[in-house]
Amino acid sequence: MFFSVQGEGVNAGTPSVFLRTYFCNLTCTWCDTKYTWLNQDAARADVDYHPMGADEVFEKVMSYGCRHLVLTGGEPMLHQRALAPVLSALKDAGVSVEVETNGTIEPTAELIRLVDCFNVSPKTSNSLVDRRLRLRRGALEAFARSGKAWFKFVVADSRDVDEVEGLITAYGLPRGRIMLMPEGTDVDAMLARGRWLVDVCKEKGFRFTPRLQILLFGNRRGT
Repeated sequence: MFFSVQGEGVNAGTPSVFLRTYFCNLTCTWCDTKYTWLNQDAARADVDYHPMGADEVFEKVMSYGCRHLVLTGGEPMLHQRALAPVLSALKDAGVSVEVETNGTIEPTAELIRLVDCFNVSPKTSNSLVDRRLRLRRGALEAFARSGKAWFKFVVADSRDVDEVEGLITAYGLPRGRIMLMPEGTDVDAMLARGRWLVDVCKEKGFRFTPRLQILLFGNRRGT
């Protein structure tokens, strides 16, 4: 857990407490948080993650004095049922909840009720993950129906933009809630792709999202 500002998506720039959960069901080649799933064996004594009970999580979040929580990972939807009680308590305490997810796991009705914003990032072929694993119709349609989801795509070149257009059509994603984010883990790559991607967003009516954590702090954990 750490306190920073949200770096991506519709809430970029918002002071936020980040709760990062362990493990992911995908293995994207350009993932900037591989430490959440790569070489993390719970049987080892030197892993970076440790179990926390609901009361401990609640107290830790509240200790920051911030009323915006970003639940991220890894893939936090793997733990949605275990997290529901603490999210419910945080909502009762006036905390808004944002979830960052790869969009492969369908949210429960309870989670949809508790979450204010889903930052859904379906993976395109540039992730080098098999399509059958990275795109799940039922889950994407459920997020779209919730009315609380924004769909954020990582873009490296024009082929990715063409693929995004195909996914919008195939899964009925709302064009007004599509966000494009430049791929990259260093400032030079982000700026070079970002300048090009802004023009794409202007042309297609999509929303551009930066990666403030990279631009401000570099590729560092806890930012």
